[in-house]
Amino acid sequence: MKEIELDLRSEFNERYNLVTRKMVRLLSENSRASISEISKAVSMSRKTVVDRIRKMEEEFRISYTVEFNESALGLVSPHLICVKFDSKPDYAKVTKLLGQSYIPQFAVATKGQYDLIIYAVGTFGREYARWDKNMQILIGELGGEWRSSEVVHRQLGFLPLRNELLDRVEMPQKYRDMLKILNSNSRTSFQEMSKTLGMHFNTVAYNFNKLLKTNYLKRFTITMDKPKDVTLMTFFSKYRPTENYEKDSAKSRRALQGDDENSLISRFLMTAPLIGTYDFFTMGAYDNPEAAYKHDVLFHKQVMEEEHPRIIYATIDSVIFGRLPIRSVDTKKEYNLMKWDVDLEK
Repeated sequence: MKEIELDLRSEFNERYNLVTRKMVRLLSENSRASISEISKAVSMSRKTVVDRIRKMEEEFRISYTVEFNESALGLVSPHLICVKFDSKPDYAKVTKLLGQSYIPQFAVATKGQYDLIIYAVGTFGREYARWDKNMQILIGELGGEWRSSEVVHRQLGFLPLRNELLDRVEMPQKYRDMLKILNSNSRTSFQEMSKTLGMHFNTVAYNFNKLLKTNYLKRFTITMDKPKDVTLMTFFSKYRPTENYEKDSAKSRRALQGDDENSLISRFLMTAPLIGTYDFFTMGAYDNPEAAYKHDVLFHKQVMEEEHPRIIYATIDSVIFGRLPIRSVDTKKEYNLMKWDVDLEK
């Protein structure tokens, strides 16, 4: 197979000026960054920054939220599920089914070799197992085949959690109430939190600083709606590992770290090793379906060729439940290179 060279340049990133891209990156890395901090970073006046943020919020439909440390929250059984229907389903019925439980966090309708992706996580393994079995029955009645895989960990990216899940997590009530406010709008000021929680301003500030030490959250961040003319490609892959599996995986991981400098959207929004029906998952952003297939699906097939990957793929059509994790982060920082890199010369 002819070696594929990755083209990291993306037209949708280049359509936006550098200041806009830098501001999206800043808010993605820390959505509570002050106007003064952003103003200094982009060398613009506070007023100009405020005006630009308002325009960005409208254009990209930015939501300010939190990236949680799911392990610290005591969450269990994180799963990615893909569903293939016999015919186009009634997504309104699917959404209604998902809304009956706190366990599903995110779902998108897709076009390709499957029709639906669901991210689900629970607080008790048995409760998750009951939900999974029940959903298999209900989705089956709609003509859907349920294929579930457990998420080992996320190498890149995150998926936003619902406040309904936070209500099930064991933690002091003062932290839960604050996290739910921040999850809905992570730029909420202490003054606004004080009013909502009925707490003195100083108490809110004290509890907030204590909360930062709990390890419940990784960062304050954003999500955005998909800009026009952007293809979001997803794939699930199954391998037959060989003795070169770790070397091939390392090559793949190095490729995943590549990105446009100051990108508006990270090239890979999520990558995760899996256990179960499939072994690996990616969600990436590209200029068009052809580029997405070549630089994601086909490239991965080439790198993992010795492992005989069986890949199914689809593009995201619409969000039917939750929020898309679109943002811009430094992917090289996201990877722990000391942990993941291997000597490819051996």
